[in-house]
Amino acid sequence: MAVKKILKKEIKTSPKKSEKPAKKVVLPIKKVVAKKKVEKTSKAVRPKKEVKKEIVKKVMKKPKEKKLGLVTHYFDKAKVVVLKLSSELEVGDKIRIEGGLETDFKQKVASMEIKGERIKKAKKGQEIGLKVKEKVRVGYRAYKIEEDIK
Repeated sequence: MAVKKILKKEIKTSPKKSEKPAKKVVLPIKKVVAKKKVEKTSKAVRPKKEVKKEIVKKVMKKPKEKKLGLVTHYFDKAKVVVLKLSSELEVGDKIRIEGGLETDFKQKVASMEIKGERIKKAKKGQEIGLKVKEKVRVGYRAYKIEEDIK
């Protein structure tokens, strides 16, 4: 939206030898100045007394997560990850592995191994082998999803 401003410019005319001193002539000059476009929004008229309104939001509860451990190795052909555990883990638990820009997935623990032997429960500090459904890398973090009891 452009705004027009009228400025006045003074022009002096040179006097001739026989005439009176020079006259000042004022001419209008149009100058266009651009302004930023501003969207007008309608403002709601508030009553004099403010009335508090209760807003009811349906909030989805995030499942609680506990840090499970770090990925120390990944075997890409077998899609097996080696986790250094920082808490206990059992077969049937739900875990979430995240890292990098695009990797963030959840899965259920189907089976675990320590040095080729299948186990049902692993303790803190152990390194376990775990089959995963997506590619992961060393340094990715694993979390145990703890479901709330309703």
